Amino acid sequence: MVVESVRVHVLSSQHVVILKETERDRYLPIWIGPSEANAIAMRLQGISAERPLTHDLLVSVLGAVHGNLSRVVVTHVSDGTFHARLYLETAEGGETEIDSRTSDAIAVAIRTGSTIYVDERVLDEAGVEPESNGELGGEDDQKLAVFRDFVNSLDVDLGPAEGPPPAE
Repeated sequence: MVVESVRVHVLSSQHVVILKETERDRYLPIWIGPSEANAIAMRLQGISAERPLTHDLLVSVLGAVHGNLSRVVVTHVSDGTFHARLYLETAEGGETEIDSRTSDAIAVAIRTGSTIYVDERVLDEAGVEPESNGELGGEDDQKLAVFRDFVNSLDVDLGPAEGPPPAE
């Protein structure tokens, strides 16, 4: 997955990060808080804060202990809340798995250039995919129409569609 964009809904001021599958035209919108949206968007735009943000601090700590974030995985969705795991390679060569909020996992992944994965079951449940012929019909297309209406109501695009900048 890649971070397609971070957007804010003008009327409700709610933020959403939109992940896109790299190999097909399927999207996963995830509602996130404004601080996390800002942290993700700043990095996508190549902007650094004057002082390290929490996600920058985590990346610095990982480097100081010779750890490496190998990947993040959005593992499941429960009652509309997405759950993620960080997979850290330790200095000893092992791997440690850590529970994370999805927005924090994405913010750290874009800072390290790590791959973002989403469990197929999550994409089946919450992903949206346009039909090849562009016509609407059926439950999946209703979900896509709602998503399309939502995206069209968004005013501010807080991030480019390109991949993350190189890690510092």
